[in-house]
Amino acid sequence: MGLEEKLPSGFLLTTVEKLVGYARANSLWPATFGLACCAIEMMAVGGGRYDIARFGMERFSATPRQADLMIVAGRVSQKMGPVLRQIYDQMPEPKWVIAMGACASSGGMFNNYAIVQGVDHLVPVDIYLPGCPPRPEQLLDAILKLHQQIKDTKLGVQREQQLIDFERERRTMLPLASAPGSAELPR
Repeated sequence: MGLEEKLPSGFLLTTVEKLVGYARANSLWPATFGLACCAIEMMAVGGGRYDIARFGMERFSATPRQADLMIVAGRVSQKMGPVLRQIYDQMPEPKWVIAMGACASSGGMFNNYAIVQGVDHLVPVDIYLPGCPPRPEQLLDAILKLHQQIKDTKLGVQREQQLIDFERERRTMLPLASAPGSAELPR
């Protein structure tokens, strides 16, 4: 017999961490950063057919100071990179980023000097969304996965340890630069 059985009905037990996670996940305001064809699919999510308002995200913010989710939809040119970083820096903490489409995730088919080969070179990315362009359903699925990630986020000292562990795990997954004397790929 647990404590919850002795409490009167209608009494809610939870932790502050879970309550804050639930509130943060269900009140995301995305910043509009549509750069190419993926932006059309992002705009479709705001329409009546997909109705992003179900998740508390009906307000796409034109100002970064009122947004906590950046959806980078499309290819990012070298000239647009500093602007993207500036907008990211102006967003209040906590903030999250979704890289939408192959171009935002890895440069896509544009393997040249003018396009950033993955927006993760500029800002930390939480969710990568593949496709060229990805369907609105995929964006909704990515948003739901981000909701779960936000709900599982720790607070305080536990958050700092969670970030350290996450960064350590991320570094083990990054490809290493070619060591001196190792064979390089043909150009």
